[in-house]
Amino acid sequence: MAVVIALGGCAGPGRDVTWLGDATLEHYRNRELSFSRPVDGPAVSPRKGWKRPPRTITAPTEDVIRDLGLAEALKLALENNPVIRSRNGFLSPGNAILSSPDRVASIWDPAIQETGVLFGGRGVTAALAAFDPEFTTTMIWGRNETPQNNTFISGGLSSTVGETGNFTSTLRKQLGYGASLSVGHDWSYFGSNIPATTSVGGGSFNLHPSTYTGNVNVGYRQPLLAGSGTEFTRIAGPVTQQFRGLSGVSQGVLIARINNDLTLTQFEQSAINLVKDVEDIYWELYLAYRKWDAAVTARNSAQKSWRDTKVILDGGGKQGFTNSDEPLARDRFFQTRAQAEASLSELYRAETVLRRMLGLPASDGTVLRPSDELVTARFEPNWEANLVEALTQRVELRRQRWSIRSMQLQLRAARSLVRPRLDMVGGYRINALGDDLFSNSRAPLSSGYRGLSHADHTGWNLGVEFTVPLGMRSANAQVKNLELRLAKARAVLDAQEMEISHELSDAVQQLAAHEAASRSNFNRRAAAQERVRQFEIEVFNAGTKTLDDLLRAQVSRAEAEVAYYTSLVAYNQALTNLHFRTGRLLAVNNVQLAESEWTPAAYRDALRRAWERSHGLEAEGLLEPRPSPFAEPGSVDQLETPSRSPEPESPAPEDSTRFDLSAGSGASEQPKVVPATHNEPIDGTRKTPQQPDAQPKTKPVAVGKPATSEPDGPDPVSASPEPRLFQVPATVRDLADRFRVTKRRLSERLIPRLG
Repeated sequence: MAVVIALGGCAGPGRDVTWLGDATLEHYRNRELSFSRPVDGPAVSPRKGWKRPPRTITAPTEDVIRDLGLAEALKLALENNPVIRSRNGFLSPGNAILSSPDRVASIWDPAIQETGVLFGGRGVTAALAAFDPEFTTTMIWGRNETPQNNTFISGGLSSTVGETGNFTSTLRKQLGYGASLSVGHDWSYFGSNIPATTSVGGGSFNLHPSTYTGNVNVGYRQPLLAGSGTEFTRIAGPVTQQFRGLSGVSQGVLIARINNDLTLTQFEQSAINLVKDVEDIYWELYLAYRKWDAAVTARNSAQKSWRDTKVILDGGGKQGFTNSDEPLARDRFFQTRAQAEASLSELYRAETVLRRMLGLPASDGTVLRPSDELVTARFEPNWEANLVEALTQRVELRRQRWSIRSMQLQLRAARSLVRPRLDMVGGYRINALGDDLFSNSRAPLSSGYRGLSHADHTGWNLGVEFTVPLGMRSANAQVKNLELRLAKARAVLDAQEMEISHELSDAVQQLAAHEAASRSNFNRRAAAQERVRQFEIEVFNAGTKTLDDLLRAQVSRAEAEVAYYTSLVAYNQALTNLHFRTGRLLAVNNVQLAESEWTPAAYRDALRRAWERSHGLEAEGLLEPRPSPFAEPGSVDQLETPSRSPEPESPAPEDSTRFDLSAGSGASEQPKVVPATHNEPIDGTRKTPQQPDAQPKTKPVAVGKPATSEPDGPDPVSASPEPRLFQVPATVRDLADRFRVTKRRLSERLIPRLG
């Protein structure tokens, strides 16, 4: 022991170590953290179009002019932007594409949401997976040898040997109304070296040294109170698969479907923003060309004035000219030259910004030039029609209505969990015992499967399972939380509607202001051009005006030219903004959103199932063949506000923010159809600020259907009855009679009568 302690002490730290052989120091790091690159990361491969240097004013190139229309620009932007860009993030430290790429909108977002599996982001596929049958099987073999101390008990054996084998298989299925069904099949094998004798002191009393014990069982569990019913299961998912305090009531198929619709609205909003940004930048590039043209015109005019002045002064002078006019003209020339260079640089930058939004390289040997001309016609919007259109077509309101619908459904499911948990459980089994699994012997208990087929030994169980958390604080808190969130969502919807009305009001004001400014600037430009023409005659011919007056007139003409096109571009951007605020921007530009094609196998499966449903027998009176309505019939582009006859004058409501859009607007224009691919959620429980309590409420109707102004009933939250889970009004005898009648009718049609 002392030697071991001594050797251990000699091997302590701090002792000099001598290594055998020569080697260089490797695999040593004096730090823990460092910057590195992934080994399997994608290789950096710049595209061919990126190799061209950017276009600058100091390195002019002879590029090809590419005339680009607005429709073509929008087409390129939608085709080349799988990751949707935004103009606000360009050259910003918070550019989402670089700083937070996971939050950038893309064409894959709807599919990502559709295939989500995590809590809070489950897609429809993951929600439906809760109802997939689950098969479980186990097979375990074992052997155990045990020495014996008492040979009398062991039958004279010094050691006993036991061989075991267990086989278990279970098929579980979660049903749509909350119940769960399981079917199982079990076998247990036990074999021993103890002889199967019955003599006292000579062995055991077993009938067989090895036996197979098994059963076939069926189990059923049905929630009766908390978490029961089809509605709860569709909203929150099966109650048996929930995790308390984690999953909540948002794991069902309906909530997953709403989450998909919310993702689609976000994608639609990103597409709308992309179209608006491209259109605004397109007109800004048009304005940059006009500014550069005005700057070049001013430079050429200043250069001509400088040359004419120099020629006059070199020739001996002229009335009205002094020696200071030549430096003045030269100063003006270089000033306009610098302005022209700055305008050209801004043109290059504007073209680069447009290229970025179109998904094109910064330089590809062409110069983009807008080919569409600005709209100069006067446009007078209809306020009531535009307001109705904005309140029905804005994607933000549709997204908020989907959120309200989701919280309404979650609140219904949460109220179900306030009740105690009471489940009915039951089971039935057939037991069997045999010396072998399969045997041709007719002796009793010789074959296990023969015993199962005879079903001579059965068992069953039936009862209830009751669970109640005393106080129900968690369930009540969940209900209260959803009620508060629902109240906030409704208030936010009202605020959004008012915000949209203010946005639309500002858009109309800006449209009128820019239209008036463009007319005034048009007259100003004409006057400035005439002023320059008259001053050129008076300066160089008559000599009644000075050169300074002419140069000032040229400056005024250039400013008037820029001001006119600036106001005209602002007027066209105001038109775009008006369409954006009314929710019609995609429709105006003929842009429609649709999903891509599926695989051919998916179309074949869908067609086969459609034929199955078409040839199926209706279960009228037995079950509800169709679920309750989930969304308004038709798509968003098929919804309009019905026309109503003018109502008699009535006193103004107390709240000045409440107004009726249809009152007194019999001659107003109806909103146009806006193509889209999504549905409107059903939300008949919210009171809009446009309809006071004393006035009847009307709902939008589909195009092609007669409009009606039938008032709705009271608030269905408090007045609606309890949701029906399923109806079984017909008995088994009635069902059999219906099948016999159907069979007889088919026989009469197919088999001709004799005689």
